[in-house]
Amino acid sequence: MTPSAEDFVVHEAELIDDRRWDEWLALFAPDGRYWIPLQGAAQADAESHNALALEDRLLLELRVRRLHSPRAHSQHPASRCQHVLQASRRLAAGPGDGEIVRLRTAFLYVESRGQQQVQLAGHCVHTLVAGGPQGWLIREKRVNLLDADQPLPAIQLFV
Repeated sequence: MTPSAEDFVVHEAELIDDRRWDEWLALFAPDGRYWIPLQGAAQADAESHNALALEDRLLLELRVRRLHSPRAHSQHPASRCQHVLQASRRLAAGPGDGEIVRLRTAFLYVESRGQQQVQLAGHCVHTLVAGGPQGWLIREKRVNLLDADQPLPAIQLFV
């Protein structure tokens, strides 16, 4: 049975929390991207302003490879994280979007490495297309951080 789009978003966060990087990466469409706008929710597009992160499938693969590497200095000790999600809300699809589903999900995110913890809040907008073994693929995961315009510590994993 194909999970609902809302269940898919929860599953995606669980894969990150459980450090199941390869399974997480497989959720992205070939043209999928991960985007954290520098201006948060106020930023209209990825091209007109800088981003905290703007990674296509190739860059995501490189990050996952680094997380697997025992030589990744930034992962000694390994980072851990926990997502706390509110219920997702469906957003209106644009004209001609067809089989596309857009969801907005508010979150609290905690990342821990050694004695240090980073806590972030905001909301994600997942743009999903039908397909993949889970029934959906991520065309875009946009992470709108509450304090995106403030100095932020390095985020090692994926919000």
